[in-house]
Amino acid sequence: MRNTLFALFLVTLIPALLSCSGSERNNPYELSPHDEKVDEVLAEATFQDLDGNEISPQDLKGKVVMVDFWETWCGPCLQVFPALDSLQNEYPDDFVVIAVNLNNSDSVEDVINFKQEKPYELTYAIDNNNVGEKVITLGIPFKVFLDPQGYVIKSELGITGNDYQDIKEIIEQYKTS
Repeated sequence: MRNTLFALFLVTLIPALLSCSGSERNNPYELSPHDEKVDEVLAEATFQDLDGNEISPQDLKGKVVMVDFWETWCGPCLQVFPALDSLQNEYPDDFVVIAVNLNNSDSVEDVINFKQEKPYELTYAIDNNNVGEKVITLGIPFKVFLDPQGYVIKSELGITGNDYQDIKEIIEQYKTS
């Protein structure tokens, strides 16, 4: 009798514990623990566009999405903007960039002025919900790539010097068309 009760206890306890642990996102990629956290955060993340509307990377399913955390004073952040703009123009149906300003030292007006002064056709947003604080570990530029289903592929800090080609390879590998 004791063994039967113990077995019954295990049969009910194990599924309950499994349902409470880990992410239910079922990301198909082998991610580091940090990128697993990034995936969970970006699955629910929202930002504010420059018109005050809420936007989410999950709203852009169907395209490879790059969420790029930046600020106007960050030289390395700005170095990659021309390549990002070119890639969006090269892959208009397959790739989109959300340039998320952390809004730490920049104001919304600073971002609007930057957008007006620069010809980049990026989707600009403000990190009004402090998503950056939850996912960035060392600093900016910090980029997160999502596949067309909205799952994090990877995140990376900094620039490589060959960002155009590196990002193009990600787009080619994950695009749906």
